Amino acid sequence: MFKEFKEFALKGNMLDLAVGIIIGGAFGGMITSLVKDVLMPPIGALLGGVDFASKMWVIKEGATAAPYATPAAAAEAGAVVMSYGAFINTAISFLIIALVVFFLVKAVNRFRKEEEAEVTTKECPYCKTEIALEASKCPACTSSL
Repeated sequence: MFKEFKEFALKGNMLDLAVGIIIGGAFGGMITSLVKDVLMPPIGALLGGVDFASKMWVIKEGATAAPYATPAAAAEAGAVVMSYGAFINTAISFLIIALVVFFLVKAVNRFRKEEEAEVTTKECPYCKTEIALEASKCPACTSSL
């Protein structure tokens, strides 16, 4: 049983998946920081100093009356809020990740197509001359293929 588990855990696909998940998690954190720390401050400044992370609608006030500076402050007061600013940040993060993954898949597909497109010839087994894949007779040695 241990041997079977070892074979399963050490398969190439399993290790590739593990590496992909770890790198994906780190990449997600990096994109979240990019959106939160780099992209949103200038966008907020262009829109008149808006900080999207603190944008919310108060559905029900808490023990202390509104206004609340942040969703965390509203939660402390017991208020019920809809944090649409956090959703905007998350949506932008998703769009950036989706765009990066799209370009990555597009590049990999282009590379695969180039590999597949390269095979247009074969070698004659008799004279070792390069000939077209569709050839039924070698033009160099006239051998039937």
